[in-house]
Amino acid sequence: MSRSAGHLIVDTLESAGIERVYAVPGESYLDVLDGLYDAKIETVVCRQEGGAGFMALAESRLTGRPGIAMVTRGPGAANAMISVHTAWQDATALVLFVGLVPLNDRSRESFQEFSLSEWFSSTAKRVLTIDDEDRAGEITADALRIAASGRPGPVVVGLPEDVLVRLTEAPTPILPEVAPPTPAPAVIDGLASRIAAAKRPAFVLGGDGWHNGCGAELAGLAASAGVPIFCDWRAYDAIPHSSPAWAGWLGYGRADAVAAGFAAADLIVFVGCTRSDVLSDGYTIGFDAETVLVSLDMEAAQHAGRIDEHIIASPDSFTRALTRTEAGAARDASQLRGTRTDEWMQGRADVQFRFAAHRPDAEAAPENADRAGVDLGVAFGILDDRLGGDAILTYGAGNATIWGHRFIRHERPASLVGARNGAMGLAVPAAVAASLAYPERRAVAICGDGDFLMNGQEIATAFAHSGSPLIIVIDNGVYGTIVSHLENHYPGRPSGTRMVNPNFAAWMSAFDLSSSGAASASEADLTASVSGPTGHGERVETTEEFGPALDRALAHDGPALIHVLIDPATMPPAADETA
Repeated sequence: MSRSAGHLIVDTLESAGIERVYAVPGESYLDVLDGLYDAKIETVVCRQEGGAGFMALAESRLTGRPGIAMVTRGPGAANAMISVHTAWQDATALVLFVGLVPLNDRSRESFQEFSLSEWFSSTAKRVLTIDDEDRAGEITADALRIAASGRPGPVVVGLPEDVLVRLTEAPTPILPEVAPPTPAPAVIDGLASRIAAAKRPAFVLGGDGWHNGCGAELAGLAASAGVPIFCDWRAYDAIPHSSPAWAGWLGYGRADAVAAGFAAADLIVFVGCTRSDVLSDGYTIGFDAETVLVSLDMEAAQHAGRIDEHIIASPDSFTRALTRTEAGAARDASQLRGTRTDEWMQGRADVQFRFAAHRPDAEAAPENADRAGVDLGVAFGILDDRLGGDAILTYGAGNATIWGHRFIRHERPASLVGARNGAMGLAVPAAVAASLAYPERRAVAICGDGDFLMNGQEIATAFAHSGSPLIIVIDNGVYGTIVSHLENHYPGRPSGTRMVNPNFAAWMSAFDLSSSGAASASEADLTASVSGPTGHGERVETTEEFGPALDRALAHDGPALIHVLIDPATMPPAADETA
């Protein structure tokens, strides 16, 4: 069958089970867009390339499939760079397709030309270019495989404009099913003996790969064996927070007493993550313990310090091997318990329980008692009660996220997307993608005012594709995290942190598709009008207003936004209050 290289790329993605691509259209890859016209793949048309890349990253983290973004050359690729860096540091499978100039125009400083490999080679697992139409499917399949294998990460694929339209007889490649390695029984028995011999063993879970719920099974065994489970920063949806083994997260915003418990462990088993900068408080804690690393990454990138044993396995294959015998029966927890009581595990769980208990900021942080605006301790307690541990939470960066991390429970896997590299602007596009991937679940973005306006335009994408995220914008008129750093290092000299904001609620309410003449989301008929949801926005200036506003937003059929005003001087409660 003869078809264009661009259509072969789309056919390869479809055969691999890709359900959505996130794209900002460009003239450099028109033939791929044409191939998507008849495909079963939904083309999610985004408003900025950074938003498209973040949506693809969120889809990958939530579903376990590589996220797909498509952008044009030069400026489009530059905008998408932030998502590639995030996927690289977060170890998330992402494939970014970038339209390129025609082959004959290379190295002539043609319109929007740039060097794909020189831009991306330091922050991508592989940079590939389809220079041969007969290899279009093969290279696309390679990109999907490379992105998801070993330590997951981003792969960038260049699409020269003229190559895409060339005809090829090459077949659609079949992507092989790749089962992650399963540790040998002797390896697992040895690990069980290590855990049984330790006085203060601990698991630390993190990274991607927990979306199928294997973390709950691992938590069940750990609880029966008296082993606490810590989680890496922004990866703490790996286990249900109702588990007796849940000991809290490590990294930014954690309780000092949680970090002290991690530092006191005499055996640490890292599963899916490493002893990295953020997790170890800047390479200062958790280095003395006997260490077992469970990871598919043979190079152990990002891991600092000792490794006494490296087990090559995914979170799922490791969990199955540890929690079940060769015959498939449940493993006896006594093989891991040794002579320990539950005192060590219970002490760690109690610390996190006290830290996450709902309380007003005015109580937890007396310096916030007389602040104007909403008490976020109360507001996030209400939000946690309403969501019940079931929603998908997405986060950008900044102090505004700390209340969500602290007070909102997670009882289901694939319920947290946050940039582990600290990138701003992720919350809104990630919530849009979450609402498309899981329309039956509530997706909630938690962001500060600075974070929101970096990619807030992607709310338009939610309306265009029938997504229904809830966006909560915490507005203090400053870059709060930088304010706190300046106050620590340069007290009394605030500089470069002030912002002026619009009424976000009014802006949200301006979206009204109930009788607009906008084009249909399917683009089957560009002249068709659509009937869709209206935007719902509310501005909340007092604590008493938050609960009713939240209830109205949750009841709204369509995207909603709550604009929460707080005092610029309000800072998250101290991390040492429960120590």
